[in-house]
Amino acid sequence: MVELKLPNEVKYWTDSAGVACLDEPSLNGREVFVSVRSHGYEYPNKTFGLPGRLVKFEPGKTERMRIRRTMIAERLYRLTGEGIYRDSVMAGLPVPMTEPLLNGQVLGQDTVAAAIYRGRIFWIWGDTIGPDYWNFSVSAATSELDDDPSVAVNYTYFTDKKGRSKQMLPLKGEGLVWIEGLIPMTDPDGRERLVATYTRQKGLVLPEECGLALFNDELKVFEPWVRFPCERKAIASHPFLHKGYWYIYPWWRVPNDWQAIQDWSQHEKVDVRLPENIQKRGSCVVWNDYRQRWIMLIEDYGDIYYAEAPEPEGPYGRAVKIIDHDNYNFYNVATHDFFNQEGGRIIYVEGTYTTSFTSAPEKTPRYNYNQVMYRLNLDDPRLTEARQ
Repeated sequence: MVELKLPNEVKYWTDSAGVACLDEPSLNGREVFVSVRSHGYEYPNKTFGLPGRLVKFEPGKTERMRIRRTMIAERLYRLTGEGIYRDSVMAGLPVPMTEPLLNGQVLGQDTVAAAIYRGRIFWIWGDTIGPDYWNFSVSAATSELDDDPSVAVNYTYFTDKKGRSKQMLPLKGEGLVWIEGLIPMTDPDGRERLVATYTRQKGLVLPEECGLALFNDELKVFEPWVRFPCERKAIASHPFLHKGYWYIYPWWRVPNDWQAIQDWSQHEKVDVRLPENIQKRGSCVVWNDYRQRWIMLIEDYGDIYYAEAPEPEGPYGRAVKIIDHDNYNFYNVATHDFFNQEGGRIIYVEGTYTTSFTSAPEKTPRYNYNQVMYRLNLDDPRLTEARQ
């Protein structure tokens, strides 16, 4: 996701391997100034007072331009959408994905949630854009547990007869259908089942329908199960199990019981003590074995903060910025504990990269409205302020 710009305003963006194929026949044999720009990174050298340098354009030639990371987290690759390794494929280079160009006919996907279900990782997303279709009723995929998150995640999408990412929660009413979070539970017959909280709304307003859906393993689709009153706007959820409760959010929990989760009266609110310097609701909370603390990720219009606490409800220490974007949004951020490495010292963070709710003058081709993965080393001394 590094922007390379020529003096005539022609722009290229590197793919997930950091490769860009610059195809400019009219400039062959000439030196051309290539400027460099990237969220959270900088090019250390300047030419004509700008970050970048002169590059001689010659067919088949390879130039390497090294950039310096200025934020704490490290950007790795794009998870969804078309052309994740497009330029590497064009250059004839090896790529780490089984579907590096177009998987499930997905061009863009918004907001992720995931859970371990029946020995695989089960993924869902909100709205999905395809070449000739839009899916506003939830998309889903699975992947293997042994995928290395430092390299790639290979999704197997649930698709329709045309190979498109199919509607996973079709409802009768009109509007956008979103699954907020996934909750694996055991039913009274001892079977593992996948429960999902969901909403249906006409745009970014109070939902018209809220409740629980249940995954039908035979039909490979979610079905409405229990209706609840709609008391708030839809919010992405990353449920976790703690002391006999499913925390659907850090501030909302229900006993880990098949009957209790269906009973609205047994859902209860919890007070959460946020970091004093960032009074914004956390987007994701998980336990970390390495730190022996609860980790909260907090988002603020493209900037992502990290904080720790002894309990999921807090109190949380000072929030430290780990990811930043220049006038670009990065929302509904999540870290998946099943991806943790080295006992939790290394964690992975993903979110939706989009111009939504910003004044960004342009959209990054292919990357916009897609999921991007970052890596965070919890030993980084810059995280000291977050210790609690």
